[in-house]
Amino acid sequence: MTPQRQHSADDLLIRIADYVSSPLAASDEAFATARLCLMDSLGCALLALNMPECTKLLGPVVPGAVLPGGARVPGTSYELEPVQAAFNFGTMVRWLDYNDTWLAAEWGHPSDNLGAILMTADWLSRTGTLARHSDSQSDGQECPSYNIRDVLSAMIQAYEIQGVLALENGFNRVGLDHVLLVRVASTAVTTRMLGGTHAQVVNAVSQAWVDGGALRTYRHAPNTGSRKSWAAGDATSRAVQLALWSLAGEMGYPTALTAPTWGFQDSLFRGNEIRLARPFGSYVMEQILFKVSFPAEFHGQTAVEAAIRLHSQVKDGLDHIRRIRIETQESAMRIINKTGPLKNPADRDHCLQYMVAVGLLHGSLVAEHYEHEAAADPRLDRLRELMEVVEEPRYSREYLDPEKRSIANSIQVFFDDGSHTDRVEVEYPLGHRRRRAESRTPLLEKFVHNAGTRLPDERVGRMLELFGDAERLDATPVSEFMRLTVLK
Repeated sequence: MTPQRQHSADDLLIRIADYVSSPLAASDEAFATARLCLMDSLGCALLALNMPECTKLLGPVVPGAVLPGGARVPGTSYELEPVQAAFNFGTMVRWLDYNDTWLAAEWGHPSDNLGAILMTADWLSRTGTLARHSDSQSDGQECPSYNIRDVLSAMIQAYEIQGVLALENGFNRVGLDHVLLVRVASTAVTTRMLGGTHAQVVNAVSQAWVDGGALRTYRHAPNTGSRKSWAAGDATSRAVQLALWSLAGEMGYPTALTAPTWGFQDSLFRGNEIRLARPFGSYVMEQILFKVSFPAEFHGQTAVEAAIRLHSQVKDGLDHIRRIRIETQESAMRIINKTGPLKNPADRDHCLQYMVAVGLLHGSLVAEHYEHEAAADPRLDRLRELMEVVEEPRYSREYLDPEKRSIANSIQVFFDDGSHTDRVEVEYPLGHRRRRAESRTPLLEKFVHNAGTRLPDERVGRMLELFGDAERLDATPVSEFMRLTVLK
């Protein structure tokens, strides 16, 4: 059935509402990849709980503001109302810069949307369960009870909205942060999950655009800081709030994008039109990029892989290195090419030279390498000073080529005696679609390690078994799945 349209609303608002209000037609590959994304994101979230800078932000907004029977935050004993639960889980997923990613004119991390999706699904499922045993719902209607297949479907849609909008619209180039698209995508799918009509989805998504966008200044010198690690949690939390308000009957703003002077396009996008590069389907989930081996900003993933390959050739001659040449793409030149002092972990994990220096020095890269104790090693700064970073035009072209979507880097090390290492080039990172089959086993190992830092081995084993059985996983109720993830 064709959903009833609001013909006066901006076309983009209607197309988003059409997409989430219609039955999802997604490929088997998209669902298979979504299962990996759910597993990987959960593992990243659990690993982040080992970081005090992350955990200090979690829990209720004020002490004691818990909600028995509310959404459960994985790896914790928190039960919260869904807005704050979304902030908690969204922040955890994103904290270590280790979750899946998407590179285009606007980059981002579509799994950030899980903060809204999984917490809303758990809250609705638990509310529905409780409603069947109480008289608390005056309208006599039960809330829906979700299974993991429903979560995967919502993920595919949220990934698609965020990713397709990112293909040709560079919000970062006007100073706005990519979490804007997390808020838009999460608002759309969450409103629909809550039972919203087509008109209510339009209203809610219009509110998401009216909110404008966070400034990217917290990702760049001289203001690089930890907000980049909780900005997605903030965006996905706001999405749940906007969805709930729209379900309560709050009005929308039909020309929030196109209104002259005051609309998003004129006021914040320099008069440019927001375009959809392709129809909504399941393209983004099929093409998603995983961070398999190390937590590093994705434009530098292949550089770190190249550096680790070179470790054995340089580890015994570090004092005799004269020059290190890194060839990269234009996006890396603009985003993560940094010289000079690095102030904090958020600065270091977005510095191409620092990540390469760690790989050359240690033959590995883990989250702890960004912390102050590891960064105090003077050899890292010395290696950084020896680096020259240049753009390779072919890498930049093939980065934008929709048939290739490479993220290439190459590294070569030169020594005082005139000798040099091989020039090591890596065009596609391990988590790329072209290396998906190669990535599956390392992704499973990554999950086991990450989840094992917070949950008992027996529970991790049960989850791994569940993720290995697609039919059983899809049919698992969200409430049952969540019981495996939380502290008793």
